[in-house]
Amino acid sequence: MIKTVEMDLFNKKVTVIGARKSGMAVLKLAKDRAAVLKVSEAAVSSRIPEDDMKWIKNNCFAFEFGGHTREFIEDSDIIILSPSVSIFSDVVKWARSRDIIVLGEIEFAYQFCNKPIIAVTGTSGKTTVSTLIHSLLKNSGYTSYLCGNIGEPFSLYATENDRDFFVVEVSSFQLESIVTDKQQQDRFSIRGFRPYISIFLNFYKNHLDRHKDMKEYFEAKKNIFFNQQKQDYAVLNFADGSIKELASQIGATVTYFNVPNIASKVFSSGNNFTVDNSVINNPNYSAVRVVGQILGINKDICYEVFSKFQGLEHRMELVGCINGVEFVNDSKSTTAESAGWALSCLNKPVIMLCGGRDKGAEFRAIASLVAEKVKKMIVFGEAKDRLQYVFNKIVDIISCDSFEDAVFKAKSVAKEGDVVLLSPMCSSFDMFSNFEERGRVFKELVNSN
Repeated sequence: MIKTVEMDLFNKKVTVIGARKSGMAVLKLAKDRAAVLKVSEAAVSSRIPEDDMKWIKNNCFAFEFGGHTREFIEDSDIIILSPSVSIFSDVVKWARSRDIIVLGEIEFAYQFCNKPIIAVTGTSGKTTVSTLIHSLLKNSGYTSYLCGNIGEPFSLYATENDRDFFVVEVSSFQLESIVTDKQQQDRFSIRGFRPYISIFLNFYKNHLDRHKDMKEYFEAKKNIFFNQQKQDYAVLNFADGSIKELASQIGATVTYFNVPNIASKVFSSGNNFTVDNSVINNPNYSAVRVVGQILGINKDICYEVFSKFQGLEHRMELVGCINGVEFVNDSKSTTAESAGWALSCLNKPVIMLCGGRDKGAEFRAIASLVAEKVKKMIVFGEAKDRLQYVFNKIVDIISCDSFEDAVFKAKSVAKEGDVVLLSPMCSSFDMFSNFEERGRVFKELVNSN
């Protein structure tokens, strides 16, 4: 067990920014540490689930809904940000002007964690790799909590000591708030978020609706390594130049996955791991195998986990076959690259459903795959006009005003032998609360008469 000195919250005014899933988990963790709770939420109270509102009214010293106010924020000892709140927001500026501690949910939860963390980030593949690592640990006799960006907030489990590891999926939104000023860490007695194993899977254009440019996005991602030390491990994608070059900046022992040479040694300082070709050819499996090697897990157990892996809901999920038409739910695909991977897996004519909130993805990156694989593209949501602009000379496009219309149009134009693929390349937040809801609605519409 890792010995920790917990952050003292007794009688401190802890203001949580955001009253959704992560915010509620933070509030409950802070309550258990005898904090004086406050919550500030941008949405109106009617948007908050009834049970959560009841809890807030019964347990919080003060709360505000429908926006954040400077006076409310400045009357705090500690500010905790939900992942949806940018470090460049007015809330953070107000807090810092009064020298108030600002932590993100991930780093706040870490203050109370006594177990080693395996943290996974990257533009895509995070959920798959986190899930596989969780399964690998289970099959090796270890126990772990799977949390973070994958579903349940880290704060919900951080104080639990009944398992061996935490497997935490972390997004750039969660990493951008990591305190990278050592003087600030020392001054406020902050334990900087420090995974035992950090994995950076890949990096490409995404989330430019949140980050001002790619440099800012990358800087947030690499914070996963900031507090690591030599006895920790940084697992880097050898085939991604921007990630590979981080090696000289990292204090942890650096280990690579996705080494392109099929002979294949996974290079590591102080280690000489070997990896089979079948693993090397799948970057996600390669990353998981390296984690297994670090932990001394037999490769046969890794292969057993890979062979039994059935995929994730909303990621290339076969919904069914109706009148000879296959319907595939790939709602989790919110980048052009992940949609390109989906297309590369299919060998039938594709009716492709794309759209949602534009995150600044580079749609043109998959233009050649679309030209080769897609016979008709159906676009919807806020991004439909840009999608039409990018692909109108490549593929026949149908523009729809609603998601429901888009699915029904796909069903009507698909012929026997076709695949209807929902692979949106965009976030879901223009129409849905998350990609899971979008995927569930897709499945319901596919199976409706």
